[in-house]
Amino acid sequence: MSKGWKLFLLGWALIFAGSFLAHRIQTSGGIRIEDVRFTGTNGTPMSALLYIPPTATRDHPAPGILAVHGYINSRETQDGFAIALARAGYVVLALDQTGHGYSGGTVGANGFGGPDGLKYLRGLDVVDTNNIGLEGHSMGGWTILKAAEAMPDGYKAMVLEGSGTGVLGTRAGTPDFPRNVAVVFSRYDEFAKLMWNVPRASEVGGSEKLKILFAATEIIAPGRLHGDIASGTARQLYTPVTTHPGDHISREAIGDAVEWFGKTLQGGAPGRGDSAWVWKEVGTLAAFAGFVLLLLGAFELYLRLPGFAWLALPQDPVRERRDMRWWMAAAAAALIPVVTFYPFLEFGQMAMPPSRLFPQSITNQVLVWAALNAVITLILSRMLKGPKPRFNPRGRGAFAIALMTVATGYLSLLLADFVFKVDFRFWVVALKLFSPDQFRWFLFYLIPFTACFAVMSRALMALAIRGDGAARQYASALAVLAGGFLLFLIAQYAPLFLGGALLVPGEALNTIISIQFLPLMGIIAVILVFTARRTASPWPGAAICGLFVTWYIVAGTVVQFAAS
Repeated sequence: MSKGWKLFLLGWALIFAGSFLAHRIQTSGGIRIEDVRFTGTNGTPMSALLYIPPTATRDHPAPGILAVHGYINSRETQDGFAIALARAGYVVLALDQTGHGYSGGTVGANGFGGPDGLKYLRGLDVVDTNNIGLEGHSMGGWTILKAAEAMPDGYKAMVLEGSGTGVLGTRAGTPDFPRNVAVVFSRYDEFAKLMWNVPRASEVGGSEKLKILFAATEIIAPGRLHGDIASGTARQLYTPVTTHPGDHISREAIGDAVEWFGKTLQGGAPGRGDSAWVWKEVGTLAAFAGFVLLLLGAFELYLRLPGFAWLALPQDPVRERRDMRWWMAAAAAALIPVVTFYPFLEFGQMAMPPSRLFPQSITNQVLVWAALNAVITLILSRMLKGPKPRFNPRGRGAFAIALMTVATGYLSLLLADFVFKVDFRFWVVALKLFSPDQFRWFLFYLIPFTACFAVMSRALMALAIRGDGAARQYASALAVLAGGFLLFLIAQYAPLFLGGALLVPGEALNTIISIQFLPLMGIIAVILVFTARRTASPWPGAAICGLFVTWYIVAGTVVQFAAS
């Protein structure tokens, strides 16, 4: 069996096995999952996943939980919380905020979609409307605060996960608002200043905002119950040992939420729940890995078709050794993108504001960063004047084979969603299907992103060394493209874990965004080397990466510009 067939079949096997495992975990114990769509305020289309335990019926309604993700995430990001809570006997509505996932509108519209989500949850005949809890992570906390403001008698308890009161137009916390609230704020949360106005998350117990919320004058001790559950004034602080995005894969953070609702709502199982949800993460991670292998295998198989066979040409590097010029070029390729990461993202926010054709602020910022680094790469390549690589002159058909390759991957995600109701993800890395609007925007973003990858692919081919085996070539590419981000994240998070604050505390959001760049750049490196070794051309790999990465970003981030 050829390598192409082995990769192709292994990819499908991992996708099927991982998706099957994820499905079995999220439906274990008889839980039913429904993809629900409803109309919110001003006709805004809303999206959510509904988890219904077998104990919830019309005759015996169960307590309900509105669970909401944070900024630039989606409903699936809360799956650890949703699965744990559903297994504990709660009906869980995991909502896409407005402007996120498959919900319409823009970020922040209609109270982030919180009031509409709570209204929908309360309208379900399997939900006990006298026992409703609200759980929200980061911006999701502001979403549920808006829901609580809109319907003060519509819920009984709340968990603010990595979030705070009185932020971005939300009501300030008081001894009476919100009702029965647990603050789960991780020991290494990157947003301590934004959420609770303290420089370090470890100091959150001394936050004046938190003291007002808890009706306390002394430092708030984690684990101590304040107030009274019956009167709605109960408060408790939890400080799990993790980071802001780490809440999603933390047994401690998820257990804290389950425990609080067990104390404050009637009908759910007491205790901290179990950790079966971990295996759902393992399953979708395996599926994502299978997706990457499927792309590689599909490309190699399509390359053997008569219409593309003429593209096949073994790579013939011209560099004989890693001399000083090589090391300078490799260091520049690894370090310049991370040195420019913060300033170019900030410049992109000003230079390319959201618009009708390019409505996603984060995507625009990343595009500007990528484009400016492509320009720097072109300038440095002329300055260093290394040997020019030998490119395959037969480039026609490169985009067609790339389109077929990525379309095969998209088909695998369609099938996983249809059969198992999962996407491909692990933690902050997630690959989702397009909404119709997202696909339209994808077409506009595709050309500039692909152009950036063409420059990257040519530069990487110029660093190839004659005589290197496959393993060494892949290792070099991984070091060049992903190594800088590894060093970048170490430089940021070592001070956080050792001293309580990021190296650059004011860039918490962009630092968290950068986490996914590490695996993404690794995947890009593998694709570019794999395709170059088989075609001696930068174009197929650039086109595949352009299609894949543009899809990944556009389908996975938030909308800031209203189309109407």
